[in-house]
Amino acid sequence: MSNKSWKPEVRVAHDPKWYGNATRFASKTEAEAYARDLESRWTAVEDARVIESDDPVNSGWFNGRTVWLEEVK
Repeated sequence: MSNKSWKPEVRVAHDPKWYGNATRFASKTEAEAYARDLESRWTAVEDARVIESDDPVNSGWFNGRTVWLEEVK
């Protein structure tokens, strides 16, 4: 079983560095929806992307918002 997840990142205010947070999505589509939503709410975002991550999935995108998933034990 793969732990691959998708990590959204943004670049802001002429800064060449990409910034992300703790959200990790199961699909690239979910991560892209999250990144587009973030881009629409933050005025300083110049670009957004999603990259693959080895981190476990911890978030979902449902009805236009982020939902934190509980860790499966």
